[in-house]
Amino acid sequence: MLSLILRRLAQIPIILAVIYTLTLALAWAVPGNPLENPEGRKPPPAVIEAMKRQYNLDSFPSFYLSYLRNATGMKWLGDRFSGRAAENQRRAEAAGQAPPVRYIFDLGPSLKNPDWRVNQIIADSLPVSMTLGLAAILMALVLGLAAGVVGAIRPNSLADLATLIVALVGISLPSFVIGTTLVLIFPVWLGWGTIGGWGRLSNLVLPALTLSLPFAAYIARLTRMGMVEHLKADFIRTARAKGLPESKILLKHALKNAFLPVLSYLGPATALAMTGSFVVERVFFVPGMGQHFVNAVLNKDLFLIMGVVLIFATMLILFNLAVDVMYRWVDPRIE
Repeated sequence: MLSLILRRLAQIPIILAVIYTLTLALAWAVPGNPLENPEGRKPPPAVIEAMKRQYNLDSFPSFYLSYLRNATGMKWLGDRFSGRAAENQRRAEAAGQAPPVRYIFDLGPSLKNPDWRVNQIIADSLPVSMTLGLAAILMALVLGLAAGVVGAIRPNSLADLATLIVALVGISLPSFVIGTTLVLIFPVWLGWGTIGGWGRLSNLVLPALTLSLPFAAYIARLTRMGMVEHLKADFIRTARAKGLPESKILLKHALKNAFLPVLSYLGPATALAMTGSFVVERVFFVPGMGQHFVNAVLNKDLFLIMGVVLIFATMLILFNLAVDVMYRWVDPRIE
């Protein structure tokens, strides 16, 4: 187990380097200048050129290497060991200014919000997206497992048909359609819940439910298929012959074995729910990472794009590693 974890951890820098290179190449190729504001006053060409040199936007190799040094902490370590960090702090104190905040993994400034660092934006928005994502995954687990078990207990029945139809609808409908429908039904027609805002339980229910339904549909299908297969197995017949309660047979024996495909799905699903709820956050005005990433793509804010992508990729890799470890915990026979 330890060797598996160490081997997978050693692969993380290589995977992130590939993701970083491909994402930056694609974002760099998108036309447009992030330093120009088409809705406002256009800066003079000399100012734009100076800003390009300041942010290394005049050369792809320069930006690639400089961002990599900052994001990996190499620049922070270099400044610490060379004494540049202490010298900059002394200069700021001598000038009567507050010393600049230095991040170990510095993701750079936001080109469209120069007063904000990408680290600050992610630190403010990531907890919101993670809370929404965790709530959605918990809802998806409850709804999906319940629907899958009900469908497996009575295959080809009316209840099974109903769960399959709901699962198909949940998979097929886009999130913005589900979210808009829930907004119309509950806050608008029935007066239940609120639209927009954050910080109260009522602000969390509808976005989490909207985000959870596609995941719940997949979990329901995986659970049903696994339960139907395992309920026909010999060990289930043996357990029934021993006189074990039906609830114990279903939950401890059939569901435990049928849960393995669901567990492998939960890794990427949890990471996607936590950081990929862009559309849902837009529909319900949730102040998470989604709105920042959408704005970053529209404005070609390279620093913010790369910061969000790297955070998402890291979470996806770590959640997949956690799933592999849990696989061994659920079924020790798996190597």
